[in-house]
Amino acid sequence: MVFQRQTFVFFAFFTYNILVIAPVSIIIPTLNEEKYLPALLQSIKDQTLKPFEVIVSDSLSKDNTREVAKTFGCKITEVEPPISPAKGRNTGEKIATQEILLFLDSDVKLFPDFLEIAMKEMEGKKLDVATCFVVPSSKSFIYRIGSFMLNYYFLFISTLSPHAGGYCIFIKKTLHDKINGFDESLALGEDHDYVKRASKLGKFGVIRNAKIQISTRRFEEEGFMKIFSKYLLSELQTLIFGKQKIKSLGIEFGKHHKE
Repeated sequence: MVFQRQTFVFFAFFTYNILVIAPVSIIIPTLNEEKYLPALLQSIKDQTLKPFEVIVSDSLSKDNTREVAKTFGCKITEVEPPISPAKGRNTGEKIATQEILLFLDSDVKLFPDFLEIAMKEMEGKKLDVATCFVVPSSKSFIYRIGSFMLNYYFLFISTLSPHAGGYCIFIKKTLHDKINGFDESLALGEDHDYVKRASKLGKFGVIRNAKIQISTRRFEEEGFMKIFSKYLLSELQTLIFGKQKIKSLGIEFGKHHKE
């Protein structure tokens, strides 16, 4: 009788641990992100629904980015020059093993139930590719208003032309492979281009019940209006030409923080 009870407890524990692991590979492109990466990785570790694996796709960082990733048990892959977020994501995808990919920027943070809620909403809406609503890391009123406008702009414009920030993109791995991943020739707008192409072969949607916290560091370091103007110009190019035409607007991978 004791043996049967112990067997049942073990089976229940084993089953529980299987059920709380999601078939998700999280992929994070990095370049000198030792300052912000720990908070993201800790927030992933604290998820109520755990991802199967976390992949840090590092572009030859000169700081302790890789050491941080190792501390959290991440898989690490090296991105060869020329580097870009698009290439970092594609490189990370090559070693991903799960059916669902989640691309995140290295300076975001997840709320504890983010993955659990997002997966339920994706399944409920039968989505193949998705992004989510955001909240700012700053409590400043201007950032809260800005994030509110961004959320509903993306929600509205996506009915005409799917949009998604690189800070959060869910996609089925088979769909990623069908569209040959991110366009590595694009310096900006590669995220919008990616989901636009994916939406032609799968169902796209915006997850509204699971929000992600995004960093405001670019705005705080360069000034709100300066960065806003750059993003606005990039968006206008996307809407008019279908993708980014000007190679760089001064928003460069790895150049978003003060030396």
